[in-house]
Amino acid sequence: MEHGSFTDETKSTFSMADEDHTLANSIRYTLNQDPRVTFCGYSIPHPSDNRVNIRVQTTGDPAREVLKDACQNLMAVCQHVRNTLDKAVLDHKLTKPVGDINIK
Repeated sequence: MEHGSFTDETKSTFSMADEDHTLANSIRYTLNQDPRVTFCGYSIPHPSDNRVNIRVQTTGDPAREVLKDACQNLMAVCQHVRNTLDKAVLDHKLTKPVGDINIK
């Protein structure tokens, strides 16, 4: 859900249900890497409330588009990490000698 002004699309607060610090901090970090972002922060209204509010202010682009770009960048980073991990696990399995198990 987006809370913002109808006249100024450069400032908005996005409310995400069923999320916590894990996703919010990752999005905040990704948004702060974008030169179009002048301010980004998040809050959790109450510890028992499974909701995160992310505030985005930009230099001129619509905040909704900048957030969308940040989410796509974050997904690309996660995919790169996953691919790198999968490759490392496969390389380890291929280089591990078959009779290298010591059972005591």
